[in-house]
Formats: sequence, C-alpha cells, structure tokens
Amino acid sequence: MKDSDFSVVEAAQYLLARTSYRPSLALVLGSGLSEVGQAFDGQEFSYSEIPGMPRSTVAGHRGLLKIGPKTLVFQGRFHHYEGYSFHTAAFPAFLAHRLGVSTILLTNAAGGIHTSYHPGDLVLIRDHINLMGGNPMLGPHDPSFGPRFFDMTEAYSASLRTQLQNLASMLWGQRLAEGVYAGLSGPNYETPAEIRFLKTIGADLVGMSTVPEALAARSCGLTLAGLSVVTNLAAGLSAKPLNHTEVEQAGKDAQVALAQLLTAWAATPA
Repeated sequence: MKDSDFSVVEAAQYLLARTSYRPSLALVLGSGLSEVGQAFDGQEFSYSEIPGMPRSTVAGHRGLLKIGPKTLVFQGRFHHYEGYSFHTAAFPAFLAHRLGVSTILLTNAAGGIHTSYHPGDLVLIRDHINLMGGNPMLGPHDPSFGPRFFDMTEAYSASLRTQLQNLASMLWGQRLAEGVYAGLSGPNYETPAEIRFLKTIGADLVGMSTVPEALAARSCGLTLAGLSVVTNLAAGLSAKPLNHTEVEQAGKDAQVALAQLLTAWAATPA
C-alpha cells in the first residue's frame, strides 16, 4: 500500500458511524505492550477493517483499535522503518484529534542510556531529541490539523507528568524516573559510538518511534505525555547483543505495572 491510500478523515468517519463512544484520552501502545489494551473496555476494530488506516507489520503490535467511553487505545503503531512516511507514522495522533480526543499518552519500548536505568523500568519522557531525519508536518499544510509552526518548549505536559508521578507514588510508593528520549529511524539498533554520542547530547533513552506522533499531537493541540518501558540497555552498555525478541519479552514482562498505571490514570477525574 502507498501513503496515498491512507486517510485520517476516512478512518474517522468510519469509526464515528459505528460507535457512540467519544473518548477524551488516547493511548498508543508500543512494542510488546499491546496486551495492556485488554485492561480497557470498549469496542474493538482491527486496523485492517478500518478504511484509510495503515497496517502494523512489526511483531508485538497487534493492530487493534479499542474505543471506550473515555479511552481510545491503539494496540500497535506505525514506524518510518516499515516504509511509511513520517506523516503516516503519526497517524494515531492525527486520528485521535479527528475523533475529538484532547489528551494523548504515547508509550514505547526503549533502550536505556542513563546508567541508573534497568530493564523493566518505566520512565516518563520529559523531552525528546528528533534524530529521525524527518517530520510529519513536512509538505503541503492542512490547517485543520493545527498550525504549520508550533511551539515545543513544553511538548510533554508537566502537569500530566506530575499526575502520573502521584499515581506511581500511590501505587508503588515511589516516583518514576524522567528522561529525554532520542528518536532514530532504525531499524538497526545503534552502535556503541552512537550511544556515546547520544549520551553526550543529553539523551537518556533511545528508540525508533514516538517522535512523529508527538510532533503531530502538539501541532493538533493535544496535551501530550510519554512513557518508555526500558526493555534493554543500549549498545555498549551490556555484553549481550540486542534483538527484537528480547525487547518484546521485556515489554510483556512490564505490562502488569504499565496496565496498573494507565488504568489508574484513565480513571482519574479530568
């Protein structure tokens, strides 16, 4: 399929005609995290049945959309390394906006660069560094999705981070780490030299997603939060070679804690 085959408007019209739910929150679940969506109630739609919707082609991304009374859950996302444009990689944020969502939380599986991180840790994204080589807002501009030029000073909402920190303290008696996420295009894992470079420029986490959706969300005026599951130590920080199977498994191992946090967050009064 070509990017020209995908249409946010067509997908939104299809969904709005088939559900009475009008959620205000959206969740995008990353590699190995799709099963967290089972903690939420709602109508399920396969990506393949939604006209205009791209397809998830990566293991660990179920390709299901769940629409409930308060929460819209994307169980699987789209990546530039799958051959999609940056605009299509941001499809969940654009679709959430079209469906009337006001707040979006992006999750991902990430490599840990900060020396205090361990596999299984949940880390709130405080900021990001875009090293992916593109932007979903490049090209012809559609003002219905927001301004072409938009501020990223506080891209990841401080108030949402505080809310999630308070929930983590209530659930587990401790605060979450916060860090800066570096987005690279992939699909290869980074070299040790690249990880040393990323550490030097202030990155604490590294991955191959999230940044396109974050940029689209902010252009659309959505309030944004991000949460990484540290699934492995970044290249050069462990003697073990990196592989996607272990990333998926680490994501699955973290799903119980992630589901606890996200369901508690979704249940918090606005």
